[in-house]
Amino acid sequence: MNTPRQLTWNGWHVPFIAPWSRETPRAGTIVRAPQGTGIAYADELAAADRRNGTLWVRFPALRGAGKPNLAGVHPLRQRQAMSHLLCQVCAKSTYDDAFSRRGGRHLFLVRADKGQAIREGETTATPPICDPCATESVRACPELRKGYTAALVERPQPWGVAGTLYDPRTLRPMPAPNTRDGLTFVSYEDPQLPWTLAARDVVTLLGCTTVDLDRLLAHGATA
Repeated sequence: MNTPRQLTWNGWHVPFIAPWSRETPRAGTIVRAPQGTGIAYADELAAADRRNGTLWVRFPALRGAGKPNLAGVHPLRQRQAMSHLLCQVCAKSTYDDAFSRRGGRHLFLVRADKGQAIREGETTATPPICDPCATESVRACPELRKGYTAALVERPQPWGVAGTLYDPRTLRPMPAPNTRDGLTFVSYEDPQLPWTLAARDVVTLLGCTTVDLDRLLAHGATA
């Protein structure tokens, strides 16, 4: 795929996965799927509304229109970044020189209170990041300034989705307690998957090595 143009706002790069103010969710009427198990849109277009059988939120793609929501996530661009392991900020492939130099490992940088390390097998909806964007992000992102952790990951494997669960009896959205964005992580093997309206791709991180980001990036700059 061609790398999208890098957009800026107030002197900082806008993450590829960030939504813009004119990209507002498109409401769809949720109904019971024709086969009786799971949810569907009343006017569903299978090719556009589902991925691997899972129903996804409807979100327009108008990148650059309006103002960026730097704390938000655009569902379809997040999915694109995670599926192809693109940098979440610049959308370039993380199969880059740094990946080769580090023995085939991707850099993941995530928000973490008190710098809690990424655990082996941990699940995340945060796509990888390249070195230059990691350097900028820890300076520019208010959330990362509160605390972050970094790891080199050998095998980011598809795990499931993060989304809104619907009650099979009432077809009403169910609350997701103790989550920052109100989304529930649901694995591909979970029987609740058909009742989930997906908004993020989720991977499990295998072959994790926690790293000191400053040292890692300093070494990369001199390698």
